[in-house]
Amino acid sequence: MTETAAPSAMDRFALDAQEQQQMEELYKELHAHPELSMQEHRTAERLEELLEELGVEHFRCGGTGVVGILRNGDGPTIAFRADTDGLPIAEDTGLPYASQARGTLPDGTDVPVMHGCGHDTHVTSLVTAARLLVRERDAWSGTVVLIFQPGEETSAGAQAMVDDGLWDRAPRPEAVLGQHVWPDRAGTVQLTLGPAMAAADSLRVTVFGEQSHGSQPQSGVDPIVLGASVVMRLQGIVAREISPLKSAVVTVGTFHAGLKENIIPDRAEFTVNIRSLEDDVREQVLAAVERIVRAEAEASGAPEPTIEKMYDFPVNHNDEDAAHRVLDALQGTLGEANATLGPPRMGSEDFGRLATAIDVPSVFWFFGGFDRAGDDLPVNHSPFFGPVIEPTLTTGTRAALTGILEWVGR
Repeated sequence: MTETAAPSAMDRFALDAQEQQQMEELYKELHAHPELSMQEHRTAERLEELLEELGVEHFRCGGTGVVGILRNGDGPTIAFRADTDGLPIAEDTGLPYASQARGTLPDGTDVPVMHGCGHDTHVTSLVTAARLLVRERDAWSGTVVLIFQPGEETSAGAQAMVDDGLWDRAPRPEAVLGQHVWPDRAGTVQLTLGPAMAAADSLRVTVFGEQSHGSQPQSGVDPIVLGASVVMRLQGIVAREISPLKSAVVTVGTFHAGLKENIIPDRAEFTVNIRSLEDDVREQVLAAVERIVRAEAEASGAPEPTIEKMYDFPVNHNDEDAAHRVLDALQGTLGEANATLGPPRMGSEDFGRLATAIDVPSVFWFFGGFDRAGDDLPVNHSPFFGPVIEPTLTTGTRAALTGILEWVGR
């Protein structure tokens, strides 16, 4: 039998029929019109319209970011973030509101665009929570900063908002909260204490050779063989250099070289993604990658390679005191069996930059988006990732409200 929460003060925040319809329509609209990172122009304009309708003070920040400031008398200030960007994925969910949108990557490539990570769910939940906070002003007192952040997928958005004066223009909160939908049963929430999501470092490596005819390899230096040796050797870092009691992942996600099968090219380019939960492990892996790339180039008699940083994500760290506070509140709203502690995840988020910029605690949790649990569910960033509308949206809204009201509720 599934445990349910006892009646509580949260019951007054239940959606009426009109609010339920508004929530579902907004979600379908956002899902059908995703935009790439730092290009969320339509989304930002729509959010400004919604905040204007609710009478919430707002401003643009970080290009396509939108910040709402919901003031309601004296009391604490709490911030809540929802990310807004989509991904270059061709949607294959079969949903009637599936995305047909297209976008242009920074390099000019035309690509399909999909909300393949559920950010439309996050935005809808926070907008709905704001709608209910406006309706029930006598249930809380203080200030709620609503952060609709662009560019999470490229680790650009949070820093862009901070650099654009987010905390000079919005009240400083006591904590920053956030959440993410993921493949688990809708109605459930999971939270981690301490390091919750991994740091991520993305590198572009170019190894150089000497071009020659494929029939005369002795006349050149083959960068493909060199690159392949590097790729294989990188897999030994975690297996043989990192303690088995530590966590790390090294992935080579792309490899490009050559134009014709009988020409040894003059270079090969590949990208490396590194995940870690601890600073010392991160530094150890980064140093090992550089050592191996340069050593293999030297062993091949090749020119000096280049290693370029593409972008990075910080460790997403949940403050333990604040996280316990949120967990207790979520268990009161959703039931103890539906709000639980879980292990760290090797996925990454730039959410933590919003709080570390002003040295305040942050708490981030996950809520389920499917009608069941199971390892066979489509994962985030999959073309099949399509959360069920309910009870996913209601759970996201109630979880957001629960976290916010833990600070400002009466």
